[in-house]
Amino acid sequence: MIHLRGLSFEEYISQQKLEQAIDSVAKQINADFAGKEPLFIVVLNGAYKFATELLSRFEGDCEIEFLKLSSYDGTASTGEVITHIPLDVDLEDRDVIVVEDIVDSGNTLEKITDMLVSGGVGKFRIASLFFKPGSYTKEYKIHYVGLEIPNDFIVGYGLDYNGLGRNLNAIYKLKTTKMTNLVLFGPPGAGKGTQASFLKEKYNLEHISTGDVFRYNIKNATELGTLAKSYIDKGQLVPDSVTIDMLSAEVDKTPDANGFIFDGFPRTTAQADALDTLLEKKGTAVSAMIALEVDDEILVKRLLERGKTSGRKDDADETVIRNRIKVYYDETAILKNYYQKQDKYYGVDGVGAIDEITERLSAVIDGL
Repeated sequence: MIHLRGLSFEEYISQQKLEQAIDSVAKQINADFAGKEPLFIVVLNGAYKFATELLSRFEGDCEIEFLKLSSYDGTASTGEVITHIPLDVDLEDRDVIVVEDIVDSGNTLEKITDMLVSGGVGKFRIASLFFKPGSYTKEYKIHYVGLEIPNDFIVGYGLDYNGLGRNLNAIYKLKTTKMTNLVLFGPPGAGKGTQASFLKEKYNLEHISTGDVFRYNIKNATELGTLAKSYIDKGQLVPDSVTIDMLSAEVDKTPDANGFIFDGFPRTTAQADALDTLLEKKGTAVSAMIALEVDDEILVKRLLERGKTSGRKDDADETVIRNRIKVYYDETAILKNYYQKQDKYYGVDGVGAIDEITERLSAVIDGL
């Protein structure tokens, strides 16, 4: 397993299998171009590694030129092919072999074909290390194919994810996860605890409350609990590293979980980064931050009513209640921006009957 810019990839095609595929392509090209001096056009950046190995196996004389195009942003094709380094060579009546790393939609191949035809090329062939027949939308023939693969996003052997992974000697494919990991937020009195219980049961998720995790570790005098208590006893904040280690231990207790509800964490962008890193190492990620939204006056009324029976002093003082709500919004505003940048923030109306609110939350989760 490797990790690149927040995504996890698992080994898919070994270096040995890649070399066998290149041997096969080279054998066909040597047979078709015996006694000729073809022009190899290498499509950068992805085909550099394939081209190096392929050309080292070519048994005749040849010329080499480079062309740089791009059509990917992250893991998806933009559909628009951009030329970064154009061809600067006379193509008239030349025998040309285009060396590609991968052919999927065929958009790049279409642009290259137009260049060759307009340049008056005599004969041209396409050699691609990988071909995705399930994604191909064009009718151009790919003459030499190393390996046909499904429509998975892959990296390695020249192919990258946002600039990383080209140097890998094997091929790795994007690891998909069915886990649902929620960061659940709600101001005091929003009913977050009640909804967390319902969601836990409905989606078979593990509910991890930071407060509960701290209390467990301190009560049972675990190594992390003892360390956390040493900071608390000094009136100091417990470092994020200690908190994330506690959460990591909780996640490890249920490695086959369908996902987790993180309650009370993260509280800062540094903690959010740490949580992303933790989940990345587990081969998963935060699916969504869901925040229950309730008007302040309704929250104050709910908490004052709850204070009549809860016995909690902070539920009986309106000034304290309003300050708690303010602190919540100050913290959430930072995290809201953090997860909005990842398109993972969802605000849900927290007013109404309990089952109505559960339905709203479920609609968000079902749509992830």
